[in-house]
Amino acid sequence: MQGDSWIAQMLIGGVLLTFFFLLIPLLAFNGYLLRVIGTTVRGESQPPAWDDWGELIVDGIKFTIVGLVYSIVPMVVIFGVGGALIGLGGAAGNSGGGLIAGFGLMAFLLLIPVLFLIYYIVPAALANMAVEGSLGAAFDFSLLKNVVLTTDYFIAVLMPIVVGIITNIISNILAFTVIGLILVPFVSYYGQVAVFRMFGTAFANQTNQNAQQVTGPTTSI
Repeated sequence: MQGDSWIAQMLIGGVLLTFFFLLIPLLAFNGYLLRVIGTTVRGESQPPAWDDWGELIVDGIKFTIVGLVYSIVPMVVIFGVGGALIGLGGAAGNSGGGLIAGFGLMAFLLLIPVLFLIYYIVPAALANMAVEGSLGAAFDFSLLKNVVLTTDYFIAVLMPIVVGIITNIISNILAFTVIGLILVPFVSYYGQVAVFRMFGTAFANQTNQNAQQVTGPTTSI
């Protein structure tokens, strides 16, 4: 909400989320979130402008690709292993088959920690992509490892969960009335921008610390 044009920016974001089902508005919105996280890492204090719509849509496509790659691979593995074990258990029959099928069901329970892991890593991947300007930067695991395996990043990533829960509660309450239902996309816009700014701040703080560790302290003569 900093800057003179934040109301207009919120109106644009809310309208895009209202028509997210048309896909192009959703891609533009995701591109804007990538822009938010990028400007935050670079130290800018105000939300970025809604301009260069072609670039926003392209960035939204990149945003989606990163999310899909990080999500689909582990899910395919889990569903593949779980489904195979359940199939083997059914074919084997008897108590041994039941045990194998039980392991298959336990494999599906891994979805919960995997989803959290995806939520945890993807913001850092998006931040690095936004800063470097290339899709490949989202998969620079050597840099991402130095960021996500720190206590500071872990703590910083927990706060957006709280913001997300609060905005969801507000949205659910507003949805009970017609006027409130109209306001839901604008509340969602505010929550998403706040969350991605937090992600950007967490990434920026940690990468700055890493840079200081590499270069070491400076002294003046």
